[in-house]
Amino acid sequence: MSGPNGMLYGGDEIGALVFDPGHHSLRVGYAQEDTPKADIPAVVGVGPATHIPESEEKVPDGNVTQSGTKAGGELRHYIDVTELHVPRPGMEVQSYMKDGQVDNWDLFEKMLDYCYAKVIRSPSEHHPALFTEAVWTTRPAREKLAELLFEKYQAPAFFLVKNAVLCAFANGKSTALVVDAGASQTSAVPVVDGYALVNAAVRSPIGGDHLAAQAKHLLSTMHVQMLPVYSIQSKEVIRERERARYTLKTLPAGLTHSWQQYMLKRQYEDFCHCIAQVSESAYDERVASTIPGVHYEFPGGYHQDFGVERFKMAECLFEQSLGAPHLACAAAAACDADARPALWGAVVACGGGANTPGWLERLAKELAARAPSAHRLKSHAAPSPTERRFAAWIGGSILASIGSFQQMWISSQEYDEGGKGQLERKCP
Repeated sequence: MSGPNGMLYGGDEIGALVFDPGHHSLRVGYAQEDTPKADIPAVVGVGPATHIPESEEKVPDGNVTQSGTKAGGELRHYIDVTELHVPRPGMEVQSYMKDGQVDNWDLFEKMLDYCYAKVIRSPSEHHPALFTEAVWTTRPAREKLAELLFEKYQAPAFFLVKNAVLCAFANGKSTALVVDAGASQTSAVPVVDGYALVNAAVRSPIGGDHLAAQAKHLLSTMHVQMLPVYSIQSKEVIRERERARYTLKTLPAGLTHSWQQYMLKRQYEDFCHCIAQVSESAYDERVASTIPGVHYEFPGGYHQDFGVERFKMAECLFEQSLGAPHLACAAAAACDADARPALWGAVVACGGGANTPGWLERLAKELAARAPSAHRLKSHAAPSPTERRFAAWIGGSILASIGSFQQMWISSQEYDEGGKGQLERKCP
């Protein structure tokens, strides 16, 4: 399929872009590549345009997008870690995602501006854009996205695909039961012949953010103080479980609560990443105590081994009616009896939460105990953690580079003629 100026969308000369917005981060990159070019935190810092010495003088306007003036001065938008992690007075951290879909369109536009200007570094009108979306994205949100891409960014072509479908594609399946463990929720979506069965999809609010909250609760009950990295000037070497000795930095006054909480949350996520482990079967303290502990050093210098706590903390991911096994069973049961054997034979696990050590094994074990004996159960997960985490993006990269997909794009010409109605017709 060729664009208005005769360019082929699927050729090697023109790079289609794949955008995968999620609650934790936005993944963006070129189709045909193995991994996204950038993985940007899904929040935007909004603050007064105060002069910050050093970094900004070296890199003029690096990672900073400016918006129009507001009453009382200009507002600036700070995107990506190099700008977000700088302590700035009055900078509020806001997310543009809510309940699995874009909620704040002004902030999302700032994020797209940044993607085109700083990541892709190429005009938006040169690149077809494929976006992933959650199964329960509402029609107004889908139409708003199409309108934004065609009318503001002048994209030559656009396409929307359910992320569960792309996760199945990334694992080489067109029919699968996709269990996606994300930051804000865990979901189970049946995909049959490349179409997500929206009515059978189920989800629960248990995800990576919930695990980080459990970590916070655990450390507060153990009276271990979590100090954010940015507040530490220097620390001394101490023995294990000895009281931390550190010097605090002098920070600018007026740091907002939202920014401090965001930075602390990043710290708890790191703690979960290093420590959390899911036990093979339901948590049993006797069994957990026989497994060697894992050492962790906090930003302030305090360090100790964590043993049974690692398993106790991660058990929240497998709560009876909210855990992934229960969701998978509920989603399969909501499908036609004819489709169930194929779904049970291809359970695909993906998402950042699927990288928690022991998570995949526990899911397989619990599904084996719950799946109907008449069906042969087979679960799949990409071998590398990166592939599991970026499964939807990788699926989009594969799809956008397939020759037979090229006539599926909604071109700007079709959008001009048929408007938003093209979405329902071409992107079910």
